[in-house]
Amino acid sequence: MEQKNFEIIIPAYNEEATIGGLIHELKSSLGDDVAITVVDDASLDKTAEISEANGARVIRHPYNMGNGATVRTGLRNATAEISVLMDADGQHRVQDVPVLLEYMDRFEMAIGARDFSRVSFRNQANRVYNLFASYVTLFPVKDLTSGFRAVKTKTAKRFLYLFPNGFSYPSTITLSFLKSGHPIVFVPVSAIPRQGGKSKINIIKDGGRFFTIITRIAVFFSPLRVFIPCSFFFFLLGLGYYLYTYVYFHRFTNMSALLFTTAIVIFLLGLISEQISQLRMDRTEE
Repeated sequence: MEQKNFEIIIPAYNEEATIGGLIHELKSSLGDDVAITVVDDASLDKTAEISEANGARVIRHPYNMGNGATVRTGLRNATAEISVLMDADGQHRVQDVPVLLEYMDRFEMAIGARDFSRVSFRNQANRVYNLFASYVTLFPVKDLTSGFRAVKTKTAKRFLYLFPNGFSYPSTITLSFLKSGHPIVFVPVSAIPRQGGKSKINIIKDGGRFFTIITRIAVFFSPLRVFIPCSFFFFLLGLGYYLYTYVYFHRFTNMSALLFTTAIVIFLLGLISEQISQLRMDRTEE
């Protein structure tokens, strides 16, 4: 593998069961001199102590801030050209890190894409997220929520202010890169079943948050992709109601007028939002 200037960033919260083994495996596979930063989100166990004992740089939060805030801290303190983000629970294969790095000469982010072919509620939910994100970005998104990715540090830092504190940072950074024209690639990887404890993501509770994040980022970068379907929906509703009242009552009702007006207002709001979006885009290039 060609030598690249990279560092591993691992957000961690109560991962004492797996963090030591992960750091040891990273050093064994990538070399003892590999830069590893563990951002400890105020763990209640010995995650920080074990990380330090195994040779990782540890940044500690004074209190629990959330996964997104933890990743933001790691990227803010990153000094290498490339940052490799991976979870602390042992689900990501260390052998896949060089695979992601191979793409970093041509792309600004390489995302480890999991296989969702197995039928399960979680996989089906991820498929829905991917389809929605694909519609918003006009790009085939294969794994919107993957926490395993290599990214150009300088580019990622432009979008830190968009990161939510919770578990939706992968969605945010993926959509931000796509909508602002930074090339990304999805690389097939194998995920290992979680080795320690339970997943901290609730597919039902956090699912709505993922859709909110996708919609928010879509409105931020490409508002008309959201406003036009809403406007078209109310237009069709108004047209259908008008045809119904015309056929059966031979009149144009106030409800039809309200629905048509709503469609026009939403469309005009979309146009205004599109102009504001273009102005705000300048901030990501600072």
